[in-house]
Amino acid sequence: MPEQTQPNTVTHLWEKSLPDDIDWRAPLTPGPLPGLMENAAKKYGNRPAIDFMDRIFTYGEVADLVNRAAKGLQDQGVTKGKHVGLMLPNCPAMVISYYAVLRAGGTVVNFNPLYAEDEIREQIEDSECEILITLDMPLIYDKAAKMLGKTRLNKIVLATMAEQLPFPKNLLYRLLRRKSIVTMPNDSRHISFKSLTANDGRPAAVDIDPHGDIAVLQYTGGTTGRPKGAMLTHANLTNNVQQAAYFFPETNFGEEVMMGVLPIFHVFAMTVVMNFSVHAGAKMILLPRFELETALKIIHKKRPTFFPAVPTIYIAINNHPDVAAKKYDLTSMKYCLAGGDTLPREVQEKFESLSGCSLLEGYGLSETSPVALCNPPTGKSRPGSLGLPTPGTIVEITDVENPSTVLPQGETGEICITGPQVMRGYWKREEESAAALLDGRFHTGDVGYIDEDGYTFLIDRLKEIIIAGGYNIYPRHVEEAIYRHPAVEEVTVAGIEDDYRQQTVKAYVKLRAGQSLDAEELSAFLKDKLSAIELPKQIEFRDELPKTLIGKLSKKELVAEEAAKRNASTST
Repeated sequence: MPEQTQPNTVTHLWEKSLPDDIDWRAPLTPGPLPGLMENAAKKYGNRPAIDFMDRIFTYGEVADLVNRAAKGLQDQGVTKGKHVGLMLPNCPAMVISYYAVLRAGGTVVNFNPLYAEDEIREQIEDSECEILITLDMPLIYDKAAKMLGKTRLNKIVLATMAEQLPFPKNLLYRLLRRKSIVTMPNDSRHISFKSLTANDGRPAAVDIDPHGDIAVLQYTGGTTGRPKGAMLTHANLTNNVQQAAYFFPETNFGEEVMMGVLPIFHVFAMTVVMNFSVHAGAKMILLPRFELETALKIIHKKRPTFFPAVPTIYIAINNHPDVAAKKYDLTSMKYCLAGGDTLPREVQEKFESLSGCSLLEGYGLSETSPVALCNPPTGKSRPGSLGLPTPGTIVEITDVENPSTVLPQGETGEICITGPQVMRGYWKREEESAAALLDGRFHTGDVGYIDEDGYTFLIDRLKEIIIAGGYNIYPRHVEEAIYRHPAVEEVTVAGIEDDYRQQTVKAYVKLRAGQSLDAEELSAFLKDKLSAIELPKQIEFRDELPKTLIGKLSKKELVAEEAAKRNASTST
């Protein structure tokens, strides 16, 4: 039954700012997540679902393979609630496996294929994952194989890259990569993906409770501590897809083309690239990893209409000389959505001028499936803001010191989210779940405020605020000021331990190609843009800045480096 998201007696500040074609009170119909693929096969069976290295899979073909893989997984002992790991890059096997696990009644556990062995071991044990689906690439498979017999993992399903490629690329791949293709061991602990799907495609029906059954264990990034498994129900994820679709009312169902450069194992791409595409009958152009030149050629040739990405990808496109020279045509894109990190205004404005496409900033977390806020594409986008709440989502600001106290509009505090996309809690972490979901609100750990029109603004991450001499300094504010210098391509600002001031501000800067700048010049540039307490006391120029796999600038490696230097100096 459809759910009315909010009672009609409640009026929220942001409702007046939403355009006429977005109804914040629009009904949501939660259901089993594999139903998305079943519906897509019925409506768009002959439409292309996946374009992978020029091999096209229709929705009918994908749905058939999903059913076959689901039957195979059930034959391997997957029953309702069983946790199945997916450690795959973007490829057809990732999409098929995801929906097959759900169709079989299992719970998907997404693994980052580039995790170190210790991280993989810890997640296998924590998630109680006994079956893992992965790829015949040594970089990925070798780490998984080491877990057999040493963790609770007891079975690996091995997909092959060559079988997913079109002719003649499949033959060339086997020929040119023969020394780097895993030969599957002939033992009971391994099964090929081809064998898994060699059946009649009639899995046993599973009764799924959308609100009660966990569809995905999505592990948080671990940038501020040990990763935790966010329990996302079928209702959370199907609601979130509908919320996203309502926010893009001009979507042409059955006609859109999605650019899939973000890894699907990450929550942003899982929902916005994969689940949204399936819901809308869009064709997904899947790339196993982001390579700038390749991505630009594909945009030019294959004409995607949707392009979700992280800000660093837009920065890379902005700074490519052939983009400015109009060698690549970016005008096919209707909507570009930035998430995963803050979007500097200068980056947004330059990309829009080069592409003619609206670049919209959104906001979400693993715990919110993830989409919670977005700037409306058909209404008034407010640069610098996270946008307006998606249908049925309530955003409140609570006092950092007294988290049960909701602050008046305009005051700064912790951003909290309530809505049908908010997780059930963290897997096996009751205390942390209770703290995160205090008073029924999800406490994001981000600091911000809501303006008079209901737009939410992020000031910074609560755990990344720099406290120097008793003053709170927000790294994002400092980064925004540094980005205004025309020679700067990327910047990360972090708090570094200081004996006198507790912490001091340090900026790590990557310059644009061919540009020169020194610390003294940058400090002079910032003097009228930042207060004396906010001015970076240390500035370090680097050729590259550390990033997460999805391309988000990462502070934890830099902070760890500084801590190691400090420890080394105090021990000598």
